[in-house]
Amino acid sequence: MIKIPYEQIIERIKKEANISEDEINGKVDQKMKQLSGLISKEGAAHIVANELGIKLFDSFTGKLQIKNILVGLRNVETVGKVLQTYELREFTTNERQGKVASLVIGDETGTIRIVMWGDQADNIKNINKEMIIKIAGGYVKDNNGGIELHLNDRSQVILNPPGESVNVVKQNATQRKEISKLTENDNNVEILGTIVQIFDPRFFPIDPETGRKVTENEGTYYLNDKAIENPDYSYVLNLIVDDGTDNMRAVFFRETMEKLLNCNKEKILGYKDNPETFEQVKSDLLGTLVKINGRVKKNLFFDRLEIVSNDVSLNPDPEEEIKRLDEEVKKV
Repeated sequence: MIKIPYEQIIERIKKEANISEDEINGKVDQKMKQLSGLISKEGAAHIVANELGIKLFDSFTGKLQIKNILVGLRNVETVGKVLQTYELREFTTNERQGKVASLVIGDETGTIRIVMWGDQADNIKNINKEMIIKIAGGYVKDNNGGIELHLNDRSQVILNPPGESVNVVKQNATQRKEISKLTENDNNVEILGTIVQIFDPRFFPIDPETGRKVTENEGTYYLNDKAIENPDYSYVLNLIVDDGTDNMRAVFFRETMEKLLNCNKEKILGYKDNPETFEQVKSDLLGTLVKINGRVKKNLFFDRLEIVSNDVSLNPDPEEEIKRLDEEVKKV
């Protein structure tokens, strides 16, 4: 199913029907009441658009700008500049062996993560930062609220495609906030604070082919109803950061955990078998100044806000922080 953000649906209706946003929201609320809460706000907006004769998917054909890439789209074509690359990983299941690699690209409208499976993963060896690449035949998936463009053997990766260029890449705007001012669902925010507590890493089994978490039942691992005989392991690290206004838990999954600890998967998995060796890591991290980019979510189990890291920097550049403070003072 293609998921178009509510705000984009409203903008399309405003443009095509030439009516105000308040009037559109009123129609959406009325539709939700008519259906007794059995439909989401986005679903109600889809119905309103349809009743007004507006086709929401006309613009989602051909080469897409990154801002128009939506969960559920298939056969996606886009062009971007490489901003970051990650190492190729190999995995083994009972049925087959495989490879996966990933990178981040951007264009004038935003950035997106590209995940390459199978033989496509070998492309990572020839891809460098600042290179222009063209993707064809990708499919879009949601990963913990983030949009990813996945490539399989039917997809194409074209390096430095003729006639294609990307000027200034629009980085998703990051807003620096004090911890005390963070709110639920703050996206792409940045905090600067000191690490005051570190917890032991947690490890969980995953399907090595898809990266999805698996469950264990009587010694056998399952992904839905499929038995996974040789699961891989992923990992997560939690710590507490304090910026003087408040403190909060920060969550680091896999690649951001690797960046935080400055070590690879093999070394991190070593802590699983020898947890006592992680004590020195905790000691070294305690009291470190850290800059965290991520999104804020509410942990319903503990009824608290947490920041899930998308990127992290240890001991950020003091001159850069002074420059930021000067710019903030000028705005006051």
